[in-house]
Amino acid sequence: MATERLPMRKIRDILRQKWLLGRRHRQIARALAVGVGTVSAVVGRAADAELTWEQVETLSESELEQRLYAAVAKRVGTPLPEPQTIDLELKKPGVTLRLLHLEYREAHPDGYGYTQFCDHYRRWKKRQRVVMRQTHRAGEKLFSDYAGKKPHWIDPMTGEVHEAELFVAVLGASNYTYAEATETQKIGDWCGSHTRALEYIGGATDLVVPDQLKSAVTTASRYEPEIQRTFQEWASHYGTVILPARPARPRDKAKVEVAVQIVERWVLARLRHQQFFSLGELNARIRELVEELNARIMRRYGKSRRQLFEELDRPVLKALPAERFVVAEWKQVRLHIDYHVAIAYHYYSAPHQLVHRDLDARITTTTVELFLKGQRVAAHPRSLVRGHYTTEPAHMPKAHLRHAEWSPARLIRWAQKIGPMTAQLVEAILHDRPHPEQGYRSCLGIMRLGRGYGAERLEAACTRAFLARARSYRHVESILKAGLDRLPAKPAAPAAPRASDLHENVRGQSYYE
Repeated sequence: MATERLPMRKIRDILRQKWLLGRRHRQIARALAVGVGTVSAVVGRAADAELTWEQVETLSESELEQRLYAAVAKRVGTPLPEPQTIDLELKKPGVTLRLLHLEYREAHPDGYGYTQFCDHYRRWKKRQRVVMRQTHRAGEKLFSDYAGKKPHWIDPMTGEVHEAELFVAVLGASNYTYAEATETQKIGDWCGSHTRALEYIGGATDLVVPDQLKSAVTTASRYEPEIQRTFQEWASHYGTVILPARPARPRDKAKVEVAVQIVERWVLARLRHQQFFSLGELNARIRELVEELNARIMRRYGKSRRQLFEELDRPVLKALPAERFVVAEWKQVRLHIDYHVAIAYHYYSAPHQLVHRDLDARITTTTVELFLKGQRVAAHPRSLVRGHYTTEPAHMPKAHLRHAEWSPARLIRWAQKIGPMTAQLVEAILHDRPHPEQGYRSCLGIMRLGRGYGAERLEAACTRAFLARARSYRHVESILKAGLDRLPAKPAAPAAPRASDLHENVRGQSYYE
């Protein structure tokens, strides 16, 4: 080592400045014109020899040399732990190099000191690939991304070839890998793939580290990326946190980049001579090859991904919730004057007091929920019927609610309480309109006439109007105002039947029952 080329006086001066003056390595190196590594090595040797400054002061140069180099010489036959073992142990929660050295010295009391123990591990670590320099704690991170290369399947009916997206996720500590094919990279497939990845590993990690693609991040940023709302909702459901990799910083997601390469070589490449006739059939084969991949022995650790997963990640993963996450699409909508919002050409109501307000719609395959500033104001079953309305009566103004409570059958039942001719007139009014609702106002007006003139006079007026073929509220009102209801009514001459009256689609009395 570098200390062997230094005179003992310079070594003594290094130790004096370090232990007595408390100077930094770089300051000592500049003052004595030696390298920083040399200073570090001298201090490390003295620490391994368990020397103090008081001892160094009293020792002669030959005694100091003996203590420094004999301490190392006597440990030549003492084994150091495998750096791979140290690397794996450091992935476990709470494990540090200081703790590992303490355990090492308990097993080997005459073993190497802490400095040489750490140097031994760090020299090995520097020889590894750049992507291995990050330390990943067990159960801490799940990295995810899509592969650049795509599998495909064939439609058996048309022969059309469909390309699929290849989703890959990998655990940071054990390299345990998951992969599947999806139709798209849209938010539904993105969240669904993450859900199935967590179900495959049997738990949730503290962090999920995706790339900043559109399904994960709505606004890309190195410092404050804005997480896509549905993906954020997914993370909250599983008790994890989204930590997107920084743009143009591949080392942030080096794990998944390596995993993607491995999946492309050991899974995708093995599919090149095979044909699949559905996405499900393709995924079944991918699952088989992923199982084989996770069972392969990794040369660096001498263990498979599954073995490392069982040792490192599985014991510390968080339990999954009882219910699976339901993917929802979020959309901003405005409540129109008719207190309904339009979603996929169907209309859903919200409280009429919120007309013209912007609402957030949460849309799933089964429900539509409307929110105002985070508070839910409406919830409806999802409907796929275009052009129709789903209305909650509580959302309607009182005047609209009263009007909505009426129906042809109810109006006819009310008219029958006045008299048979009133019922016939109401039925005729509803029949003559292109749509029964167009006769509601006329019938409701006739109802109000009964309050002022009484049921007997109203029945007589309706009899006269019906016989005269008068089919409106105005005619009945005129009869009552003129007192014509008190005169005997004469039936009108029968009119020739109209062609429309003979048409097979004309509504009959049973229509209103």
